[in-house]
Amino acid sequence: MTKPFALQPILELMQTRADDATRRLATLIAAEQDARSKLQMLQEYRDEYAGRFRAAAQNGLGQREWRNYQEFLDRLDEAVGHQRDAVRRQEQQTAAGQSDWQQQRKKLKAFETLSHRHNVSEMARDQKRDQKVQDEFAARRGEEDEAR
Repeated sequence: MTKPFALQPILELMQTRADDATRRLATLIAAEQDARSKLQMLQEYRDEYAGRFRAAAQNGLGQREWRNYQEFLDRLDEAVGHQRDAVRRQEQQTAAGQSDWQQQRKKLKAFETLSHRHNVSEMARDQKRDQKVQDEFAARRGEEDEAR
């Protein structure tokens, strides 16, 4: 009779942890992509607004309009800087999540290897037992045939 893998509960726990780490990593990757997308959008808007400012300046701007454009560009530059920081933080979080995912996968693989070895060993033991039963049966049958 095959013995169950004694570490099966731990293997299942490692599988759950690996699955959780995979989900967390997917969430972190999506958040990083979102942060990058926002940064790109801000940079494009800033470039577009700077182009409008240059075009308006060529047509002549009053001091107040000039100052309004400049203040808004400064705010956009500040927003771009904050978003760059957010992207860097998100990259760090994603890297940490990836590291955690790799560690969880490594632990899971170790327990899967132990489980596989256990299963191979149990199959070999079962085959030996089956062969022994067949050999005994064949020996008995041979004895019965000789007795006849």
